[in-house]
Amino acid sequence: MRQKLPGKSLAELCALFGVSRQAYYLAHHNAKRTNISHMVILALVAEFRAAVPMLGTRKLLHMLGPELKKHDIKMGRDQLFELLRFHGLLMRRRKRYVKTTNSHHWLKRYPNLIKNMLLTAPEQLWVSDITYIRTLDGFSYLSLITDAYSRKIVGYALHPNLEAAGCIAALYMAIESRKREHPFILVHHSDRGIQYCSQNYVSILNADRIAISMTQTRSPYENALAERINGIIKNEFSPELIYKNHKEAKDNIILIIRNYNSKRPHASLDYLTPDQAHGISGQLNKRWKQYPYVKNERQKEGLAKEKT
Repeated sequence: MRQKLPGKSLAELCALFGVSRQAYYLAHHNAKRTNISHMVILALVAEFRAAVPMLGTRKLLHMLGPELKKHDIKMGRDQLFELLRFHGLLMRRRKRYVKTTNSHHWLKRYPNLIKNMLLTAPEQLWVSDITYIRTLDGFSYLSLITDAYSRKIVGYALHPNLEAAGCIAALYMAIESRKREHPFILVHHSDRGIQYCSQNYVSILNADRIAISMTQTRSPYENALAERINGIIKNEFSPELIYKNHKEAKDNIILIIRNYNSKRPHASLDYLTPDQAHGISGQLNKRWKQYPYVKNERQKEGLAKEKT
């Protein structure tokens, strides 16, 4: 029903502001349509974040694309940022650290083999790392092995302590997942933690003819991809979450990694998911902006997060 305006008729008000009645009705229709569009977008954002709770805005925009086209909705990056900001849905992350690496040991360390390594397919380079998961009983420790080309987590295990058994379980899972035969040797890269230098772990790698590569310093940039995947699993899927116990954490980790592999797109993979990228080969288009030179390590770290 058309609302009457007090004092002056609609025609008089339109004349006063120099617009036609048709322009007024069009603006009214567009405003109503915008409200409906925003409701659709917010519902889709909630649906996507049900699987990936801390999914960033740029990745959301990519995932929203087909749905927006289906509903004939147009929204750019800046508009989406403003909409999410207005509703308090922009993601803010905080860092906390728990030391998981003990590199002060007498076991053999291996050289870094991956400098300037060019990847053209999955199963050429695996990167490994350990992160912590909070429970009411204390920390549990998640060992991850990620394929560097596809970003797919190919092996994982949640263990109640930092013994090598957790890393070994993740390694066995990764080895069992191998499907391709390449003319290239597979390289396993990790930090110099005692778990990765242990005799049992090294013997499994040697038995499968997997080359061993390790960081040479304590800098996280020497194993940056593994560190980044750790951050995604913790900060985007279970931020600030404390599980009741180890079993609950283990059950949830299975679902989280399944959603990560199948649903989370990567800008570094041309917005493919890890599962999609793991099934192809060749150079992948990097869908991130080329930033100018930055001066300090904190800026570099922030840009690295934006790119993944």
